[in-house]
Amino acid sequence: MNRRTEPHRSEPRRPRIGIAGIAIESSTFTPYRSSAADFEVRRGTEAILDRYPFFTATTGSGQVLREAADYVGVLHARALPGGQLVREVYEGWKREICEGLAAAHAEAPLDGFYFDIHGAMSVVGLEDAEGDLITAIREAIGPDVVVGTAMDLHGNVSETLFDACDLLTCYRHAPHIDAWETRERGLRDLVDATAAVMAGGPLPHKALVHVPVLLPGEKTSTRIEPAKSIYGRIPDLTDREGVTDVSYWVGFAWADQPRCKAAIVAFGSDAEAVDTAALELATSVWEARHDFEFVAPTGSFADCLDQAIVSEKRPFWISDSGDNPGAGGADDTTYCLAQLLGREEIRTNEVSALMVSLVDPDSSSAAWELGVGGRGDFVVGGRIDAREPGPVPLRAQVVALDDSASTGRAAALQVLVPGAGDDGIEQLSGLTVVVTARRSQFATADMFARLGLSMTGFDVVTVKMGYLEPDQYEAAADWLLALTPGGVDQDLVRLGHSRIDRPMIPFDAEIPAPSAAGIRRGTQVTG
Repeated sequence: MNRRTEPHRSEPRRPRIGIAGIAIESSTFTPYRSSAADFEVRRGTEAILDRYPFFTATTGSGQVLREAADYVGVLHARALPGGQLVREVYEGWKREICEGLAAAHAEAPLDGFYFDIHGAMSVVGLEDAEGDLITAIREAIGPDVVVGTAMDLHGNVSETLFDACDLLTCYRHAPHIDAWETRERGLRDLVDATAAVMAGGPLPHKALVHVPVLLPGEKTSTRIEPAKSIYGRIPDLTDREGVTDVSYWVGFAWADQPRCKAAIVAFGSDAEAVDTAALELATSVWEARHDFEFVAPTGSFADCLDQAIVSEKRPFWISDSGDNPGAGGADDTTYCLAQLLGREEIRTNEVSALMVSLVDPDSSSAAWELGVGGRGDFVVGGRIDAREPGPVPLRAQVVALDDSASTGRAAALQVLVPGAGDDGIEQLSGLTVVVTARRSQFATADMFARLGLSMTGFDVVTVKMGYLEPDQYEAAADWLLALTPGGVDQDLVRLGHSRIDRPMIPFDAEIPAPSAAGIRRGTQVTG
């Protein structure tokens, strides 16, 4: 019997909700390949539920939500953004997820499924990784289980993903200060919708509108306009009668796939109200299509460094945006490092500078062998993304060491230069370089502190980031976004997309306006 046509139960039970997912943001332009070693993998219900801080809190709405359903965790894997996931690892996890859900469903039918993903995963040989995964999951659990997902706003919503999910939502802030709030909202809406269906009610109506705009997060930060006002409209839209949720996905700019584009999804009880809300927000994005600007002033790295050195504002931060590991960059391009080494003001320690960080297990291991205070010769970076200038030789003194799960063995190296005069005794320069064993993103004050570094302790800080995260933003007296080369180059046209749908801004001068004819809808099914 179709579970949505079961007779009304006189004693309603709690919904039984499965949870699984693979969460990573993957650039298809970086040579790096993500593997199992890059991921934190959780298996089983307790390990997966412990991932959610709203569940681990002793009081509050999260505890109410935890008691509102019976949860069955199967597998969840998450990683720092990187390159495409190797196919064999993905297929193994997909098989484990599907077999686990099928077994749980056979033991006692699942009523709902929470698809916990990022939304911009790329897998070698696949065009739509999340679409492939949710299709396989639907085959395992059947068409009648209510499926919800909560995603990063830099994810993609393909038609396949939209069709397979009953409820979809995403973050409303960039930087993502509402990540856990969004996951809690998505799970709560899923539990409520599942309980309603179990009681004989309908699924929510849902609507998708794609907008052919593909922009990096550094042009769509909610700190600035127009994204600030566009996302600011969402609370009013969701307050409308018959509308539960409205979301705006910016899309993922550093993958070359047809699904990469902006998307608006709305769902709720009133079909007309949902369609209207989705189209209104999509129209807002279209109206602002030529207004998106970078979140900070930009320039070449050389120009940014010139300004930073002469500025009276300290510390002066520069984003090495083209190699940002937080968007999938390799994390080891040496384009900026070479220029820092070449500046006389830094070589003579007139200006102190920090470069953080480059993944380089060989240099990290060498530093650990030398120990704090040891001096040695290193060849840093350029092993993954070998674009010019490639691996850079330098001589340095180890000034700090740290071993953590996020970085592996990390080392702070203060560069040495020959001393002036005939004796040639080497001197400490003003440049400190952090190398790590794992790809890392030094986004928090705590990560700096573990190496004895301060976010405000240098004149110039060059960091492999796009927009600055909250701790960094607070620490910076001034900031420039350097348009550097790499696998997440902010100059999208320079990257060379060839498989995205066209026309598409910024690749084309104009795009058509969204219309009611372009709305993709879900079908209500009444129990």
